[in-house]
Amino acid sequence: MSETKGKFKSGFVAIVGRPNVGKSTLMNQVIGQKIAIMSDKPQTTRNKIHGVYTTDDKQIVFLDTPGIHKSNSKLGGLHGEIGARSARGGRSDPVPDRRVGGARGAATALLSSSSKKVNTPVFLVLNKIDKVQPEVLLPIIDKYSKLHGFTEVVPVSARDGNNVTTLLEQIGRYLPEGPMYYPADQITDHPEQFICAELIREKILQTTREEIPHSIAVEIESMGTGDNGVVNIGAVIYVERPSQKGIIIGKNGAALKEVGKRARHDMERLLGSKIFLELWVKVKEDWRNRESVLKTLGFRHD
Repeated sequence: MSETKGKFKSGFVAIVGRPNVGKSTLMNQVIGQKIAIMSDKPQTTRNKIHGVYTTDDKQIVFLDTPGIHKSNSKLGGLHGEIGARSARGGRSDPVPDRRVGGARGAATALLSSSSKKVNTPVFLVLNKIDKVQPEVLLPIIDKYSKLHGFTEVVPVSARDGNNVTTLLEQIGRYLPEGPMYYPADQITDHPEQFICAELIREKILQTTREEIPHSIAVEIESMGTGDNGVVNIGAVIYVERPSQKGIIIGKNGAALKEVGKRARHDMERLLGSKIFLELWVKVKEDWRNRESVLKTLGFRHD
């Protein structure tokens, strides 16, 4: 699609790439607020999250997709299907206009036979430039530029925000004229309960050992504002085995207390209110392979 000028422009951007390339970090940097959780453990993102970036003349709806990977569980298979659909052009989404990827993960996905048939602009976004020297970066850019006819190649540091403004400007050049899909002050399509549950899961990912991360799910059971203006939140953390429950709670409840402390801090920034957070840990055996449980916890194929 050619560049457009004039009236209000809008479009959807799918952020596609392998796990742990910085997709969620990039979207949070663009939006200016944490709406997608971050962790150094792969396969952190489970659900598709829309981040909405709006200016006076354009609106870009970013889609943070789960990383493309293989898994034997029903939940892992769900992740893979979502990632594959996004790499093929986001055909399950109403207006999949743009494609943005991260480093080698994006190159691999976007160079598949199906994505070569995509008729919309494809950007290659090389993330984490803060970790390499210019003399190393330039050959990398040259290498990937030759792999595919990318519309634009934009190196960025999602963590520091370097060159992210340039990325937004480049995307804006290729947006078609279109409507404002979300109100100007809305930054995500997900309700506050979802974001709060994800913040709790993020803190668990950051504080627990390797056997825990993909065995947990978080459900917000209650959320309301009291007479004193404090937001009261009750959440359940589900694990698959009793031993995992003990790890999350920790000795004398210390681990769970630390998770709650960190999550409450981010929730207060998100909601702009004091938070009273209660956490419970429950065992739900093999929940990742039980479709009824996955649906209850909000994991869907569509």
